[in-house]
Amino acid sequence: MATPPALSPVPRHASEYDPDDLAARKADQGLRISVCLPARNEEATVGHIVATVRRTLMEAVPLVDEVVVIDDRSTDATAEAAAWEGARVLGVDDVLPGTTPGAGKGNAMWKSLHAAGGDLVCWLDADVRNFASHFVTGLLGPLVLDPGIAFVKGYYRRPLHGEPTGGGRVTELVARPLLSVLFPELAGFIQPLGGEYAGRRDVLETVPFVEGWGVEIGLLVDVVARVGLGATAQVDLGVREHRNRPLDELGAQATSILVTALRRAGLVDIDHATLTQFTEAFDARLVGVDAAERPPIVTVPAYCEKFGLELRAAG
Repeated sequence: MATPPALSPVPRHASEYDPDDLAARKADQGLRISVCLPARNEEATVGHIVATVRRTLMEAVPLVDEVVVIDDRSTDATAEAAAWEGARVLGVDDVLPGTTPGAGKGNAMWKSLHAAGGDLVCWLDADVRNFASHFVTGLLGPLVLDPGIAFVKGYYRRPLHGEPTGGGRVTELVARPLLSVLFPELAGFIQPLGGEYAGRRDVLETVPFVEGWGVEIGLLVDVVARVGLGATAQVDLGVREHRNRPLDELGAQATSILVTALRRAGLVDIDHATLTQFTEAFDARLVGVDAAERPPIVTVPAYCEKFGLELRAAG
């Protein structure tokens, strides 16, 4: 039986990073840091996350320069809750309105690159119920302390239905097998689909963003191809509690991830798939799954104009 490979990148722990030290090191380097949340119908949790970042990492310690929430067409009070707690809130359709319409989490993240101004961009999921400031300091720590690190993924334990483990079903049943077979050099990432990660703008702006559920695995593959495994880190953030979706809602997510991975492996050339599901009465239904991509944002004239960059050709 083959010996399992050592985890690479080597896991770190959020407790290693002191906010005051990071703030001082950030100031010495002249960095700006943006925390961004793509959010759709998350009024129950987004306000607490924004307030925690603002109070602990902006007011108490000058580490984060801004919190930006991209409201992805919410039908509840997500935008109001985030703005009340101090976030700069922008509707997804109001950012880069001259570009073609898009949809999904990855589309909101792509637009947040234009909306935010930080040299370092930290993304957080807006549905986390037990959020604390170490989620941010853990993700930013390797970037602030080591100029050779370009991308940081968080990992954590994921409770499910009151049990201490069991979350991350799509990770275990889809993403991890795909990486192990198609991209074994990435198999050491503990939470490849985790929504908490951070990176350097000058790297993130050069890679495409899958619009929907495939954004995490797409970014992981593309960033490592761009900068190498040695320029990445993963950090233990402890326990993450969030809204777990019922099983019948996970199929479309898994399909988007599958299409994204197969496309990056050069095995398919599609950005849309049709998933067949069955009701409790065994009636078949077809679900369209979109895995379209936004191009590297440095190919967008408005972005390059805003940040004083030379426009790059698409492709």
